[in-house]
Amino acid sequence: MHTPSGVFSPPPPPVAAAPSAPLGPAPRAAAVLSPAGFLPGLESAEPAGEDSLWLQDALLGPHSADIVRYLGLARDCGGGPVLDLGCGAGRLAVPFARQGFRVEAVDRDADSLERLRAWGRRIGPQVSERLVTTRADLAGLRLRGGYRLVLLAGAMISAVPPRARPGLLREIAAHLEPGGALALDFTAHRLRGLAEDPSRTWAFQVPRFDGVEEWTVARQEFDLDGMGEHITYHSVRTGKLSSERVVTATRKWIVDPERLTAELHGAGLRVERRRGHRVDERTESVLLVCRAGG
Repeated sequence: MHTPSGVFSPPPPPVAAAPSAPLGPAPRAAAVLSPAGFLPGLESAEPAGEDSLWLQDALLGPHSADIVRYLGLARDCGGGPVLDLGCGAGRLAVPFARQGFRVEAVDRDADSLERLRAWGRRIGPQVSERLVTTRADLAGLRLRGGYRLVLLAGAMISAVPPRARPGLLREIAAHLEPGGALALDFTAHRLRGLAEDPSRTWAFQVPRFDGVEEWTVARQEFDLDGMGEHITYHSVRTGKLSSERVVTATRKWIVDPERLTAELHGAGLRVERRRGHRVDERTESVLLVCRAGG
């Protein structure tokens, strides 16, 4: 699975098990909409409730392979401190702390930050003492310290409004220590392909270990005029005694690679390394490593 900005192409689920989309009224529970109305991003997705943590973790889990790559980059930069922007529940921050790095983890969702701190405490003081959490919105971020590595992982750059991106990149550049780097990933779409086919639908089973079976149908809609994308997740959760239907959604921005490169240059950052992985004929997953001196 790729980020919600990308494409998920699993084997088709059993017809009887997967919900159709859109979902009709459930016999025992009405549809539930996230109190926030939408999930703000991938890493910092706000669950609609405790049960929604399973869906959130299912969307984030496939990105665990990038932890090793980012750890290697941190070592290349000479160690910490590391700044993890849009840290969510600590998918990157906690493993970094376990490896001996000091980490400042930033997110706008208080519940996600508490999950991160609780995870660190469960491991022990040798990890929790290396973690500092800051609640802040990336669109208005103001930093205090200096960092050897700044992470915008999990396609978090696409959760930042385009008008706020140049300011965020300038703030990051101003707080990079000598030899430091910014690492960010995003999904690059071929815009002509999106214009020809502005919607996608896929289905998957959410891995759960609590006796509940959950199937989700996701609908992704692209708006080229506003350069945005909207994904709605229609989920059916079936337990021993009841079934419920839940609707959550994510709104993010389509990232134009040329515009992003210009914004990085304008912030005084140069792209030192670009790594691309083709998802399909119109979508590429991109990792950029940037240094000061653009």
